[in-house]
Amino acid sequence: MTDLEDKLSSVLSGAAHRAPQAPAGLVATVKTRHRRRQARAAAMRAAAAVVLVAGGVGAAVSALDASAEPNPAASATGKPKPPADKIPPPIEKVWPQAVHKIPAKLPDGRAYYPQLLLDDRTLLVMTGVSDGKRQFLWSYDLGTGRPRQIAEIPPTKGSAIFADGVAAGGGNIVWWASYKEAGSPRVARIWTVPATGGRPRAVTDVPLGNVMKQGHINGLTVTGSDVVFAYEKGGVYRVPLSGGSPQPVKGAERHHILQWPWVGIHRGKAIFRELLNVETGERRDAVVKADEEVRCGVDRCAGVTVRYKTVKVERPRDRSGKEIKCGDRRCPDTTRNGTILSRFIRDRDGSHERELPSTFRPGDDAGLDRFFKVMLRGPGNQDVQTLYDADTGRSADLGIRPNAKGGMATPDSGLDRLMTYSIKNEMYVVDLAAIK
Repeated sequence: MTDLEDKLSSVLSGAAHRAPQAPAGLVATVKTRHRRRQARAAAMRAAAAVVLVAGGVGAAVSALDASAEPNPAASATGKPKPPADKIPPPIEKVWPQAVHKIPAKLPDGRAYYPQLLLDDRTLLVMTGVSDGKRQFLWSYDLGTGRPRQIAEIPPTKGSAIFADGVAAGGGNIVWWASYKEAGSPRVARIWTVPATGGRPRAVTDVPLGNVMKQGHINGLTVTGSDVVFAYEKGGVYRVPLSGGSPQPVKGAERHHILQWPWVGIHRGKAIFRELLNVETGERRDAVVKADEEVRCGVDRCAGVTVRYKTVKVERPRDRSGKEIKCGDRRCPDTTRNGTILSRFIRDRDGSHERELPSTFRPGDDAGLDRFFKVMLRGPGNQDVQTLYDADTGRSADLGIRPNAKGGMATPDSGLDRLMTYSIKNEMYVVDLAAIK
């Protein structure tokens, strides 16, 4: 790994942690799983784009992220005039039992970043993320507003990525941090500390290759007396919490962790289409039709039907008009554009299919296999972020609006029960498991 990659990796991690984040629930005997950090994933995608531009390389974007639809009718000025959507009531009115509003800073003024729900009323948060100097884990009582310090995250040396992938189980909290010390290969060091507090202890060092190409690790989960994780390129491993060398999980050498013990393969446009329960050997293959792009959970799949067409593109040229080469090959003459024809959610066996809102954007995780973030168009052509429940068809306005510069915060959520976001001086903590 080059010095540039080391620096870029650290910068990306810092940028990711400066955005609000979150993960899911458990304490003493309650189990939970890691939550995907959307901020970090977005930062990595942005970095890839920067690297491509810097190297003069063209890249194709998956239609799952960039599918286009016909533009709405234009006004006399030529600008689109999309109709305003009906905005649902605020989330605290629709699902009051699920919403906790707490101050966006701890009583001593520190900014914090949600990580997990340790139980129905205890939030695990991290401080010190923005400056990267001294980081701490705290439990935050959602009822009393009282924080309790659990541990200081060991300071890093050399080129390092801040603590990430926080998970918990069996009364233990775990996380990992990526280290690159002079003369040594880069590793992902897994740490643990009791949920009741104590001194963090290193569990193991996971060897890493070129993280810009192969990624770090993810899917960190506590299961019994072990920690399991997967390489971002694929491959699931297990290591005792007491320490030792990571060992591959049999039958999951190319897999990713969805929700332990379920692991699966990312095959083309069908993410987690094939699942394997590594504890029982059960397999679940989802029904996926032609022209569909899906992301599946343990029980359901959400996705889109896409129609593609090939269009000609002009090869890029420099200021002198000379054609720019794309790496060792010339830039392509054509590209494929996709138009979304339908949006749906259905059970993995193909049953109970129903339509998702027209503003559903594919590719994101569905909380508890049922909750989707959906963007609506409000009065004055203003974007409105909402939450849609595919089980009941109900929606709620999250209260998030564009800022003065047109930017808009994205709620931090994953496959689990927790969703968090901040508005002004308040942090919204939404427990999706409380919605019946």
